[in-house]
Amino acid sequence: MSLRAAKRPEGRILLTARWLVGHAQGRHRLYENGEIVFEDGEVVFIGHGFPGEVSSRIDYGNALIGPGFVDCDALSDLDTTILAYDNQPAWKKGRVWPRSYLEAGPYEMYSREELAFQKKHAFATLIRNGITTALPIASLFYRAWGETPEEFQDAAEAAAGLGLRAYLGPAYRTGNQLVEADGRITTHYDEPRGLAELDAAIEFCERNEGAAGGLIRTMLAPDRIETSTAELLRRTAAAARALKVPVRLHCCQSKIEYDLVLAQHGMSPPEWLQSLGFLDQRSLLPHGTYVSGSRHVDRPGRDLEIIRDAGATIVHCPLVSGRHGNAIDHFGRYREMGVRLAMGTDTSPPDMIMNLQVGMILARTMAGSAHAARSEDYYDAATIGGADALGRPDLGRLQPGARADITVFDLDCPHLGQVIDPIQTMLLAGHGRDFATVIIDGRFVMEERVIPGVDEAADKLRAQKQFEGVMARYPQRTHGNPPMSEIFSSSYPVERAGVGL
Repeated sequence: MSLRAAKRPEGRILLTARWLVGHAQGRHRLYENGEIVFEDGEVVFIGHGFPGEVSSRIDYGNALIGPGFVDCDALSDLDTTILAYDNQPAWKKGRVWPRSYLEAGPYEMYSREELAFQKKHAFATLIRNGITTALPIASLFYRAWGETPEEFQDAAEAAAGLGLRAYLGPAYRTGNQLVEADGRITTHYDEPRGLAELDAAIEFCERNEGAAGGLIRTMLAPDRIETSTAELLRRTAAAARALKVPVRLHCCQSKIEYDLVLAQHGMSPPEWLQSLGFLDQRSLLPHGTYVSGSRHVDRPGRDLEIIRDAGATIVHCPLVSGRHGNAIDHFGRYREMGVRLAMGTDTSPPDMIMNLQVGMILARTMAGSAHAARSEDYYDAATIGGADALGRPDLGRLQPGARADITVFDLDCPHLGQVIDPIQTMLLAGHGRDFATVIIDGRFVMEERVIPGVDEAADKLRAQKQFEGVMARYPQRTHGNPPMSEIFSSSYPVERAGVGL
């Protein structure tokens, strides 16, 4: 397979702006009126007064030039989790399959064409929000079981065409949570099916690693710990080490998950993963919220120490967790313990800046102290933390030898108010859509907020229609098959023309 990304401009390109986030001596630093020079997709200079010749210069004025964000849990579908915002509990609202739906035969609620569209639409939205490296995540609630290699070939084509740096791999599972007729939550397992999906995922990795000139990399993506059997996790870990690819497993994200793993295996999720030899420096673990020693889990243990000592990374997704009343306890404590932290958006829109803002607020609230986290701590997690989790010292930082994954954040946006410090101002009042230009691997993939070949307005209309189509199917996979009006509540009574209350 040959995937082609957009052509890079020729020669050395020099960019300058009021502020620049460069990297030197192991940490980010701010360069006032700084310059960055890149050529053939690689950064060759950071600082002031570049002494060499350049083919073109661009001055972005009152802006912040920085590294692109690394999103280790980047939504790649039309986010159905937002339907749970005011509609709970999950097992009554179509987010846990009833046994009747399983026995009737789960089916794909989107066509391959619809799946391809939603990935391209999601990837363009990631770019608009300053995300240059993404590890896609999608719901399996509306799938027949796991994801397919065919849809990820389409995803690779979409990412390459847009110029997004992506780590791709179809999600797979050996189990699925069910709600029984009496309301009990159980798990149904089909291990042969899940192991066959793992084999297909391995083949996808072998075919696609390094495609599109290195823009496309691969990963293994077992869905969630409570939908995995021991054999699936053992084989996944062995394959990840053989292939030298990251492996992402949602872990410690809910009380139901934590209690289920404890009941089935007599160990906490991290303890069970440790016993299976699963954890190492390639392991990415969203969300890391329910762990021993936190206010969420009334059980002694060493969950965080196990994760830390293995070199695994917790992928922190504060916005989607906070929406449902959850938060890690807390970012500052995890960081002080030496736990590796990266960031994920895990929802739509994938506004990484909003995630950093919410994360700061939750960290300080959970700690009861304004000293629990600073702006640069979260900015580090969204750049260096994600890059290090992927074993990529050439990403997440702008220094000679790094890939030219560059964002331009517009400091002239009126809603920003007075700029005190570019990073602090970003985390006080910025939006993901304040990025005006995005460069990935030296290619200008968005300029003046325009992505070539993408009609944002038309795509939004198509996305809404497709989203409403899958909503209409929710009663089929909801306990008791209630009508949509019972699954999805309205904020206020709705009056429609010609229809009385």
